[in-house]
Amino acid sequence: MTGIITVVTLFLYTQYFFTFNNLEGELYKGPVVSPDGKYTANAYYMTYGGAAGGVNLWVEISHNDETNRTETVYFSDAKSEFSIEWMDEDTVFIKNDDPEYLTSNRSIELQIGKEIYHDNGLACKSLLMKDKYETCYQN
Repeated sequence: MTGIITVVTLFLYTQYFFTFNNLEGELYKGPVVSPDGKYTANAYYMTYGGAAGGVNLWVEISHNDETNRTETVYFSDAKSEFSIEWMDEDTVFIKNDDPEYLTSNRSIELQIGKEIYHDNGLACKSLLMKDKYETCYQN
């Protein structure tokens, strides 16, 4: 009975109390500074699953006007084509696609401070993150 309670508790915790706080990876791309210098985007990656696994990829935005303030706005499985481009002062376009597979496109345009993307939707379900953003996209 204790085992079942522990498993259910861990499941509920990971589903509804998710944050990006525990991400640790290697720098992949960046820095990419916004046109007005207000933000800097950096992409990071972390492998998972050993030889048969894959690569998680996330984009972190640094607020250059606030010391040490960063926010993760994008999290997904890595695809073969990846880039970060600022569309304007507050909008970033993240390209994450593999043209060989029609359903692999995880590219999105995000407005900083208002929108985030999480591939499997954990950030969208999180009670801790729900009120921080106007829109949360998932695949």
